[in-house]
Amino acid sequence: MTHPHPNLKGQLLEIVDELVEQGVTLAQARREFEKQFIVASIRSNDGNLGRSARSLGVHRNTLRNKVSNLGIASEEYNPRAARRLARRPGVKI
Repeated sequence: MTHPHPNLKGQLLEIVDELVEQGVTLAQARREFEKQFIVASIRSNDGNLGRSARSLGVHRNTLRNKVSNLGIASEEYNPRAARRLARRPGVKI
């Protein structure tokens, strides 16, 4: 079986080495990785949580719970929501 991203392991090793040197805990790294992975998935599915959940292999409700628990705001994955928020006086994104 071929690996879909042959350089992935090398890239991850570089990132992990840097995080360890910075004193990041496993829990911190896991939380941030999961958050960024979920945001990227939702973005790639144009903000559609149902499609994103399917691509991640989780139930839609599980994804919604993770989004909530990780404090992911819709502005992080939905450009339209970010533009609406940016139009509000005094709000910076």
